[in-house]
Parts: sequence; structure tokens; C-alpha cells
Amino acid sequence: MNLEKLLTEARNPATTDIDTLSTLEIVTEINREDQAVAGAVAKELPNVAKAVDWIVASISRGGRLIYLGAGTSGRLGILDASECPPTYGTPPELVQGLIAGGPEAVFRSIEGAEDCLTQAAEDLKGKQLSAADTVVGIAASGRTPYVIGGLQYAKTIGCKTVAVTCSPDSEMERTADLTICARVGPEVIMGSTRMKAGTAQKLILNMLTTAAMIRSGKVYSNLMVDVQATNSKLVERGKRIVMLAAGVDRRQAEKTLGAAGGSVKVAVTALLGNMSIEEAKAALAAADGFVAKALAGRAGK
Repeated sequence: MNLEKLLTEARNPATTDIDTLSTLEIVTEINREDQAVAGAVAKELPNVAKAVDWIVASISRGGRLIYLGAGTSGRLGILDASECPPTYGTPPELVQGLIAGGPEAVFRSIEGAEDCLTQAAEDLKGKQLSAADTVVGIAASGRTPYVIGGLQYAKTIGCKTVAVTCSPDSEMERTADLTICARVGPEVIMGSTRMKAGTAQKLILNMLTTAAMIRSGKVYSNLMVDVQATNSKLVERGKRIVMLAAGVDRRQAEKTLGAAGGSVKVAVTALLGNMSIEEAKAALAAADGFVAKALAGRAGK
């Protein structure tokens, strides 16, 4: 294992004196290094967009997005997956995250689990992986055996496979159909890839699911019209979305939401299209769930 060849394991010449600095100077250096992350991700946007298109295609044919990772990378995949149901009203199985070591590894480091080349295949078999799914492997180094083995298995099934890394010319890059490699450079503390590499991965995963949800009709304008009102904050958010989208007051928003069974999307469509609740549901069904298309179809009649 030649760690010295990995960009994420290089020593950062700009922070060799960090242990001698004041607290303010330490956090200033960390912040300075963090500012390079967005630029590194920006260079990979064409690859991010291609991955989004694959994910949207998977969703449209009944497939899923499945993340694979170990340690920080695995936890970031699980985090991103867990946010989709409340934000976009997706079923929990649509976006899933698998981590080396299983659920226990989310809360406690199980570092040795990442070294097993065959375990991810078993985990994916447990999810009944199909060719309709897209599998995204996440590893800053690009060399994690758990992730590589999972990508290899996914390819034998016929899945589209994506590698999200921060080290170029990696084994993951040679394995996956598409690679998103954010070259963030050496970490502030050598090898601590929960820092810049983790931030880059978080930005990329956010874009993958957010853009895929937009392309799947889960957003109208910049409003999350499929939000699930599962707590008091989200109930209020739903009301506010209806008020902002349709230009109505709180009373009208609450009345229409009640008639729509709590569906923000149906309420917005009904109000903007001057439709009944049933007409709004039918218009959305005909428009594959896109509010703008439902309204355009209504206007064209």
C-alpha cells in the first residue's frame, strides 16, 4: 500500500507550523484550505451532471441510487440518503447508503471493515440490486477495497457505477463507469480526509440528489413542493411554500392544504391552476408530478 502516491495522503507544506500557532491562526489556516474545495468540485461539474442524468434515468425506470462507502465517506452517503424522504417525499428505499461494518459503523469507527473486498457485494445482494439501479462508491483515497468490490459487483449486474474520490488515477476510477474526482489537495492534518475531502464529498452528494430530485419533479421554482410534514417545523414550511408559490394568505393555504390531504404539491397546483383538488391530482399525474408541466397543460386546454 503506497500511501505516499495518494494525493489525500500527501503532507501539506502550508500547514507544517500549525501546532505552533494561536487558536485564531489555526482556524484561519483551516479556513484558507477549505476555500479551495468549491473550486476543485467546480472542475468536476460535467461529470456530476452526467451522474445526475444516470440517477434520474434509474429513478424513471423504477431503480434506486445506492451509495457505498467506509468511515466518513460511508456516513456522508447515509446522511445524504436519509435527508431525501423528509425533503422530497421519496420512499426510504429510493436513495440508500451502505457503510463498511454495517449500521454500527455509523456511530463507532470499525476501520478494518473497509478492507474486505467481498462484503459490499453481499450487502448489495441483500438489497436485491438490479440493473435499474445506480451505484455510487465514495472514498477519498479511491482505493477502499469495500467500495471497489461493490462497484465491481454492481457492474456485473449491469448497473451504472460512479466513483466519488479525491485522488486521481485510482483503482476506483479504473473500476467505475464514471469518476468524479475533486482534487482538493493535501489535508491540513496529513491524511485527515474528514476535512477537505469530506467537505468535497458532501458538496458532490448534495448536488447528485438535489439535482436528481429537481429533474424528477420534486421542486417547483426553488420550492420543495413534495416536502413531508413530519414535524411542526415542516408543517409550517409546507404552509409557507403554498403561500409563497400561490400568493395566498395563511388561512387560504391551510384550507387548501387540508383539502389536499396535506400535499403541498397538490395545493400549489390547485391554487395556481384554479383547479379543484381532483383536477390538480389528475393534472399532476398526467405531467409525471411536475407542477410547471401540470400548469402548462392546464393553460393549453
